[in-house]
Amino acid sequence: MNDADVSRQIQQMVRFIRQEAEEKANEISVSAEEEFNIEKLQLVEAEKRKIRQEFERKEKQVEVRRKIEYSMQLNASRIKILQVQDDLVNSMKETAAKELLGVSHNHHSYQHLLKDLIVQALLRLKEPSVLLRCRKQDLELVEAILHTAKHEYAQKAGVHQPEIIVDNQVYLPPSPSHNHPHGPFCSGGVVLASRDGKIVCENTLDARLDVVFRKKLPEIRKKLFSLA
Repeated sequence: MNDADVSRQIQQMVRFIRQEAEEKANEISVSAEEEFNIEKLQLVEAEKRKIRQEFERKEKQVEVRRKIEYSMQLNASRIKILQVQDDLVNSMKETAAKELLGVSHNHHSYQHLLKDLIVQALLRLKEPSVLLRCRKQDLELVEAILHTAKHEYAQKAGVHQPEIIVDNQVYLPPSPSHNHPHGPFCSGGVVLASRDGKIVCENTLDARLDVVFRKKLPEIRKKLFSLA
């Protein structure tokens, strides 16, 4: 081979090697690009998952807060409704209490009521000797019907007439007045106790009103606030 042939052969080898190098470089570049795209896609998907998870977490927090706020508002509304209902019921009781103040104005009917209250208290106590307290303003009315009350009790209970000692030292509070609107008061009635003070029967009009109101409260609420 002469120099020209050798030079051509060398040039061919160089072109072949260069071509192979370029092809290999292209393969490496394509492979690197694919790996880069795959890794980029994985990173993007990973970030998307993180964003979705964070969004779902915040969405759940918002939903929980919304439910809590709704529950608080609902409870607040219920409390307001219950408060309004209680105010109405208490207003009814106050109205009834004011009506009680007029019961003692009619001495004839009130005296008959006092007798019935005394007999009822005696039937509850079933004591041979009791202490009776009343309002000072009712003292004369009470003393006037004591004999009748004892006789009626003895007939109903089938016992001897009891001893009733009227307390002339300590009286029940008087009716409420403008001078003492917030002080203790009694609309009428009596309180009887055993001689040792261990058994007490509070048979005042105010106590009876409390008992009736507690007993009838479910029925009152049902009639006033039932949605049926």
